[in-house]
Amino acid sequence: MNQYLQILIVDDEAQSRDLIRKLLLDFFPANTIDEAQDVSTAAKKINHNQFDLIFLDVQMRGETGFDLLDKVNIDFQIIFTTAHSEFAIKAFRYSATDYLMKPIDTDEFKEAVEKAVQKIKAKKHSVEQIEFLKEIKSTKKLPEKLTIPTSSGFLFVNISDIIYCHAVGNYTEFHLISKEKIISSYTLGHYSEILETANFFRIHRSYLINLSQIKMYKKGEGGLLVMNNGEEIEVSRSNKGNFLKILKL
Repeated sequence: MNQYLQILIVDDEAQSRDLIRKLLLDFFPANTIDEAQDVSTAAKKINHNQFDLIFLDVQMRGETGFDLLDKVNIDFQIIFTTAHSEFAIKAFRYSATDYLMKPIDTDEFKEAVEKAVQKIKAKKHSVEQIEFLKEIKSTKKLPEKLTIPTSSGFLFVNISDIIYCHAVGNYTEFHLISKEKIISSYTLGHYSEILETANFFRIHRSYLINLSQIKMYKKGEGGLLVMNNGEEIEVSRSNKGNFLKILKL
């Protein structure tokens, strides 16, 4: 785990807290590992700290982990740890990352934490992208490179090297001058907000094109664009008028 986390272990049994702490230190060294043995203490800690991940027992001294979640703003990943399997469905209604049965299996523990880390990374990157977009809108200046999250990490691409972006379901496929294709887990709408300030145009519901990469426009009902890489992209009828105005045709 390359990312250090703020972690809280909530369990009324010291032995259980010690085990989770040991597993974390063995496999996922964290910046901060805090503990709470009851709902009241845990709620105070959550309200005064920014935790990324909480390990949460279900039944604790007459109260439950669900009582705790009802008292706080859930802005963290949750891994339930319990000896009671009957609460699993309710746990996932609280958007739990995982539900570990006691005694905790080491492999299942590692898998659950890795899953939580990926969700935390995705969330933090989303926040960074939102701040990035706010900065662009306030300064009206765009950096030369675009950060693209992929399944294996983050790629930094020169914006001028992007020929067009293609919507593939809820994903976006980038087509570059180098003929490389990059798949991002963000939607085309997300990139439209960023790139339309950098000489890009949403030519079609499924296509966002770099205006500087157009080689030819073929007239037609909507028209057809020939890009510098030789590929042809249809212009939607609804976007044709605005497109021609941009090209002053």
